[in-house]
Order: sequence, then C-alpha cells, then structure tokens
Amino acid sequence: MTEQQITSAQNPKIKKLLALQQKSSERRKEGLFVVEGRRELEHCLKAGYEIDTLFYCQQMMEGQAEWGGLLRETKAGNVFQVSSSVYEKIAYRGSTEGVVAEVKSKNVRLEDLWLPENPLLMVLESVEKPGNLGAILRSADAAHADAVIVCDPLTDLYNPNLIRSSIGAAFTVPCVACSSDECIAFLKQRGIRILTAQLQDSEYYYDTDMRRGTAIVMGTEATGLTDQWRRAADAHIRIPMLGNLDSLNVSVSAAILLFEAVRQRMQRG
Repeated sequence: MTEQQITSAQNPKIKKLLALQQKSSERRKEGLFVVEGRRELEHCLKAGYEIDTLFYCQQMMEGQAEWGGLLRETKAGNVFQVSSSVYEKIAYRGSTEGVVAEVKSKNVRLEDLWLPENPLLMVLESVEKPGNLGAILRSADAAHADAVIVCDPLTDLYNPNLIRSSIGAAFTVPCVACSSDECIAFLKQRGIRILTAQLQDSEYYYDTDMRRGTAIVMGTEATGLTDQWRRAADAHIRIPMLGNLDSLNVSVSAAILLFEAVRQRMQRG
C-alpha cells in the first residue's frame, strides 16, 4: 500500500475521481465507481467489493478511533490523504466522515443470483431517477427481498446518487441489470409469478397471493409498464388511490407492495 498527500484539486487523481462521479461512460471504461462515507464503505466491503483507491481527510477523522481499523480493512492499493479544501471538492455531503473510495465494479448477471424457495423479487422497468432506485433498494433490504432486477435501465447501477440514496443497500441487496426479454425468460423458467403494478385490468394488491415465488414489476411514473410486461404477467395489481391523484412515487409504491408480501409471508409462518 502506498500513501501520498494531495493538496490541490487539480491533481490528476482528483480529476479522475470527479470524472468517475460525473460520467457513466468513465465508470464503464475504468471498471470503477465511487463510494462516499463510512457506512456505505463498510457495506461495500462486507459485500466483497475490492477497493482500488482510497482518499481520506485526516482533519475529519480526528477523534474517530475506529477509522484506523477500517482503513486497514480496505486493503486499497493506493491511499491518498487529502486536504480539507480538496475533500470539499470531491465530497457530495459534508457529513461523510472524511472518506471517498474508488471501487472495482462487479458484473452481476441473472444466472449469478442465488434464489431460495419462493423468492421475493422487485423488478423495475426503465426506472430513470437514481434517487428512486436507491430508495427502492433500501425498501428491498428492509423487506429482505432476494434481489432487485433493473430491466432496460436508464441509469447505471453505480451512479453515485443511487449509492448515496440507498445508504448502502446497493451492496446489501443483489442487483442485476438486464433486458426485459432476459428477465421474463428467467422468471418463467423458474416458475416465479409475475405481478405487474398497473391501473388497468387489475385487482387490489392485498387480494393477490404473494406467498409463492413472486416478482413485483413496476415501470416509470410517467408511462408505467410496457405491453410486453402486461402480457407476461400472471396477475395485475394496483394500490387503491382515494384522493384526486392516480399514482404514487414509484419508490413509495414499491415499499407498499414489498411489505404486503412480507405481511402475507409472516402470516403463513
């Protein structure tokens, strides 16, 4: 492990880090993504990710004895101590305890998923906003869902806003990106029921059996699901809307549906 000090935001290492934060093309090219904050980094390490480069601000770590152990645990090939002014440049939040890391990406595929009997999956078609996807991952972690599958994604799974909004759930819940065709074939082959959340031709979600192997499928707030998913569904479900609006934020809807599955499965147990 080599350690150096960086005091200028014009340093090439800092410019590379900022490019990884800002550009999905750079993340794909380098095979790296950025994790900011102690909690997120701990979840990342527990999930078996490899740290490539670590940046830390000593001034922000003072009085935090546990940091020494975490820095050793990262086993990063390169470690850079940065000044407070540089850290302000690279950190999205000021309260992330002084650590930002470049982490090696994993290419997780559908066939890599280990699923138990009667799995609970959340499937998202073309969800665009990283913050929504991060919030859904938090709900999936809380509901102990077995995986989140993102079909035809409009944002990459290593977007920094996604990782920040998931508060580490991006690493605690298996997450796969694939096409809708691939996902539908995967679910059908394994006998996992496909429940599509939609307003048309649907029944209330709490009247639908979610105790068997279940994939809850949701689309974008603007356009909903494509006909491909509606045709593939074993059942169509909806959340009753009693006010003047006809939809909820997709992350809120996902949480409601996931915890209905939890409720049903706990009752069975």
